[in-house]
Amino acid sequence: MARKRFTKADEQLQPDARYNSKLLSRFINYFMWDGKKSVAERVVYDALDIISKKVKDAGPLEVFEKAIENVKPMIEVRSKRVGGASYQVPMQVTAKRRQSLAFRWIRDAVRSQSGRPISQRMADELLAAYRGEGAAMQTRENIHRMAEANKAFAHFAW
Repeated sequence: MARKRFTKADEQLQPDARYNSKLLSRFINYFMWDGKKSVAERVVYDALDIISKKVKDAGPLEVFEKAIENVKPMIEVRSKRVGGASYQVPMQVTAKRRQSLAFRWIRDAVRSQSGRPISQRMADELLAAYRGEGAAMQTRENIHRMAEANKAFAHFAW
């Protein structure tokens, strides 16, 4: 089986301007809508500024990285068709997909709320994920709970 290689996009990704972090740069790109990167940067940086005012014991980048790490799922369920029946089979998640799922869940949790500025909502969601709470963490817990409930079908994972 061939080894997976990095794509050109992974090699060309530049760290963000303010914090010099590739993870943050990737999150900004993921949060971007309709190619408006400057808007996404402003939202993310404003959220990190809000976090830096609220959290005194850790820097905003540390809070962001810990929040992403907390939201990353270990296992997920995938549908597998065996003999005319579909089973929800728990499977390990690759590192790249773990990061993508964490980004997606945080982005969707932020966008699903309304009534406040988006940078405030993002700051609150990142702080909640940092503490192990929030909508993105709830999504992760639901996925893990579903995988735990279906671990009897783990032998179908091949």
